[in-house]
Amino acid sequence: MLGWVITFLIVALIAGVLGFGGIAGASIEMAKIVFFIAVVLFLISAVFGIFRGRNRV
Repeated sequence: MLGWVITFLIVALIAGVLGFGGIAGASIEMAKIVFFIAVVLFLISAVFGIFRGRNRV
């Protein structure tokens, strides 16, 4: 998922250099959204991993 973030950032940088402001802005927004989704999924996975790792005696 973080690969998508890097892809969108590269597209935004290239579009920004070439003068396509609308495409650059949209790519940055998509990168932000995908990044925050990745962070939320990571945190959920970490919490479940912590609870699942405990032994119940």
